[in-house]
Amino acid sequence: LELGTRDKRGNWAPNAAALPAPIWHRPFSLRKVIAWLPSFFWPWNAFHLATALLWVFVLIPSWESLATLSVQNYLYLYGLNAVAIFAFFGVFELRFYIQRAQGTRFKYNAKFPADHPSDVFWFQSQNIDNFIRTVFVTVPLWTVVEFVMLWAYANSWAIWLPWGTHWAWLSFLILIAPAVHEVYFFFLHRLIHTPLLYKWVHSVHHNSINPSPWSSLSMHPGEGFPYMAEAWLHLLIPSNHLCAYFTLHSVGFGAINGHLGFEKFEIGGSAALDSHAYVHYLHHKYFEVNYGGDGLVPLDMLFGTWHDGSKEADERMKERFREKRERMRRRARVSHPEPGALGKGARVATFSSDSDGGESSESDAR
Repeated sequence: LELGTRDKRGNWAPNAAALPAPIWHRPFSLRKVIAWLPSFFWPWNAFHLATALLWVFVLIPSWESLATLSVQNYLYLYGLNAVAIFAFFGVFELRFYIQRAQGTRFKYNAKFPADHPSDVFWFQSQNIDNFIRTVFVTVPLWTVVEFVMLWAYANSWAIWLPWGTHWAWLSFLILIAPAVHEVYFFFLHRLIHTPLLYKWVHSVHHNSINPSPWSSLSMHPGEGFPYMAEAWLHLLIPSNHLCAYFTLHSVGFGAINGHLGFEKFEIGGSAALDSHAYVHYLHHKYFEVNYGGDGLVPLDMLFGTWHDGSKEADERMKERFREKRERMRRRARVSHPEPGALGKGARVATFSSDSDGGESSESDAR
């Protein structure tokens, strides 16, 4: 069964258009929602919960130790996170980008970053640049968020609830955490696509137009810190450090989902692991679409920036770009009129910036 096609430029795309979660489909179908639920939990959210349980019950220091902001504890937590990210991201990088175990099968962009050096990266290498930024920029910031979070709980600066008496509420927090992340990420992402923040902050991440696993957390500190700080939302409400860890690991380990570069990973025989990477891959490709996640909370559909990979979505995107260019031309003509274009005493109108004036496309951001 052919699941997708590759065009003349070498770009592979799935045949089926991307869809938001079935809970948003109309007419509503309970059967489709039930059929979708296993993919909501497995494998990614199950993995994030498993790692959260491992950290909480096995790996983190005692509460007595965490009550003080010690360098030793910070370095210990950083070491855990760095080793875990090196192992988790590294498995995908080694198997599919270094060994190239399945070649370009299901790979969106047929090119491999290692084969294409570029001056926009440190050492002209996307892989080296992304690795350094991940391990020595974003993971230390991840650890700061974790360190302060645990210190706040250890000193009762946040309301910590035990599972024994509040299991229903805490389970609910874990259940809705992926949806909360999509909302948080969408608005943070739109913010850092405004011109100034894009130029000085977010462009670091977007240098990786053809992302690979190490691109996932390759960020400027001005992006990496607020991205990881989503876990601090749990300090604002009655919660538990396990719930906070689930959020922290969902945004940390889970960043890989949109940057794997493959639709599926062959894991033996006819079995394959779905990456859920296509929607965010389209964001890296086109810059001004899919600011949110993969449609669990379809804010992109609400704000007109959803791209499902179809030709119709391409046309809608191109029309939006044309309208934006025309608005920019009109503003330029008003701001800088040609000599003699305005009569004596004429007044110049002032235009406020439109709602998508801060977006950056590949054509004007590169």
